[in-house]
Amino acid sequence: MDTKVTNSAGLPIDRTYWNPDIDNELLCIDVHQETHDVKTFTFISRDGKHIAFAAGQYFALDVGLRDDLETRCYSISSSPLRTNAISITVKRVVGGKVSNWLHDNLAPGTIVQTSGPLGVFIRPARPNQKYLFLSGGSGITPVMSMARELADAALPVDVIFLHAGRSPGDLVFRSELINLATRLKGFRLYFLPETLTGETSWSGLSGRISRDLFQLIIPDISERVVMCCGPAPFMAAARKISAELGVPTENYIEESFDAVVTEDAPLPSTEQAEHKSFKVEFAMQSRTIDVTPDQTVLSCAKKAGVKIPSSCSNGLCGTCKSKLASGTVDMKHNGGIRQREIDAGFFLPCCSKPLSDLVIER
Repeated sequence: MDTKVTNSAGLPIDRTYWNPDIDNELLCIDVHQETHDVKTFTFISRDGKHIAFAAGQYFALDVGLRDDLETRCYSISSSPLRTNAISITVKRVVGGKVSNWLHDNLAPGTIVQTSGPLGVFIRPARPNQKYLFLSGGSGITPVMSMARELADAALPVDVIFLHAGRSPGDLVFRSELINLATRLKGFRLYFLPETLTGETSWSGLSGRISRDLFQLIIPDISERVVMCCGPAPFMAAARKISAELGVPTENYIEESFDAVVTEDAPLPSTEQAEHKSFKVEFAMQSRTIDVTPDQTVLSCAKKAGVKIPSSCSNGLCGTCKSKLASGTVDMKHNGGIRQREIDAGFFLPCCSKPLSDLVIER
């Protein structure tokens, strides 16, 4: 889509912006080693478009591994005020198929298939709002995007940034954050390595997050909006401590792609069992596939090569949310979709089984 903007002199500038509904190819232009097991990959639109997104959102990358198409979601770590390119920061996970492929194979000049920007982990923009950015490990990426946005905007801020990591050598963006805290008034920075392996001269905090720690360094936490991202145990502890210290539920906002939820699949009814399969049409891709009543729409779509962004595959993250133009499904979600969205005709293909033929606006 074309958006008219003006320069400092008020003269019009024509910019073509990324359209999430039709654009799906990003070109890698740079790879930067952040720590021993973390790299930042920078992309531009293959067509040279500007990419508008909100700090805290993510892109879903499709990676072809042998005969399988794997999709993973990675938060954008760059500032949304720099629309010419986006960056994602990826930790190499032991046994992780996609993260290892990215670290070993993704280089400048590589084109990746992607969907986005996606996600609702977005900082509430309230006047004079005080924030606590709380991150653990690679969960720093979305809140780093927020910190960079605040720095680029050059507006007064009141932010406490607490980043926890395994050791000082695992603290992603360490030097940049120190520089940012030095020049951005109202920005307080704390690092919290769990151990001091490799850096015995460390003079700062160490250990794990605790109620005593929060009371010491964030005495006004109840007045702050908490933006938290990290491993599930880290966030569970942060959520509990924040609640105990008076943070209202609506002021505690978290993001994670680690969640794993299992649920026994319901047996198909007698009426369902009589149907060998239903026709599921993806209108925008001009594709139709067969899905049986005991299969999810997403699992069959991925096997058939139909493009649907996804992450958790269990109805939690909402990445695969799609509009159902016609038909009915049996959906067993885990909070990844709101009732008003369901009422508007949306559903989650990852946890939905067809009860009839379907037409999906994908």
